[in-house]
Amino acid sequence: MVVVVASASCGNDETETGGAGDAVEETSNDDTATDLADTADTTDTTERPISEGCPAEDGSSPRTIDFAESQPMCINPNETHIAVFDTSEGEIRVELHTENAPVTVNNFVTLARWGYYDGTTFFRTDPSIDIIQGGGPHTESPSDPGPGYTIQDEPEFDLDPETGQMTGPYRYVPGQLVMARTGAPNSSSAQFFFTTGTRAALLDGQGVYVVFGETDEAGLGVLQSVIGLHEPGGALGGAPSRTVTVNSVTIEVN
Repeated sequence: MVVVVASASCGNDETETGGAGDAVEETSNDDTATDLADTADTTDTTERPISEGCPAEDGSSPRTIDFAESQPMCINPNETHIAVFDTSEGEIRVELHTENAPVTVNNFVTLARWGYYDGTTFFRTDPSIDIIQGGGPHTESPSDPGPGYTIQDEPEFDLDPETGQMTGPYRYVPGQLVMARTGAPNSSSAQFFFTTGTRAALLDGQGVYVVFGETDEAGLGVLQSVIGLHEPGGALGGAPSRTVTVNSVTIEVN
């Protein structure tokens, strides 16, 4: 399940979405068997991903948005990963925090390589907490069921003994890429949001939305132009006045 962050006026009140259900893989790779019986050179030169079940690193695997289980470890956390969002409003380059949030980064990178985010939209803007939310390919809404699984929190969050609410160490500044979640432990899956201004710090009191990347000045400019399109509506702030499409998310590795 994925829940969007609460608006500033709602404190810790979060809106829960439906569960992912019995999700299955939408498409799979067509592995063609090769008869080597009459071949002298039996060396297999096929490029393989890091781990079984990983998509091709070049993004050539068939687009898949439903999965029966969480993603295997497909990245090398010792390498630098850059997520490049090609959007209808401009390019956003994000350096991912592989060292601090390897599980979260691996999940995002692997979904991106499966084409999970391609053709999706930024469906929510909320200037009260300066965020832009996306990552819901099924419904293009906060109630999107997700890929069919959730991932573990990084780190494991504490529970406030007085309120019973989770508390975490994260602090929010403009230009961050952050995971959306429900109020339950280990509830992030695929939806994300960008912080676009200083009002994102209103989320500091919770601190449980995992920050796993940061954009540069140019990327922040694009994000601020998107939130500048905000049109109020609904219980979660509103949405851009025109459709803002994430054409693709590609991954660069250094």
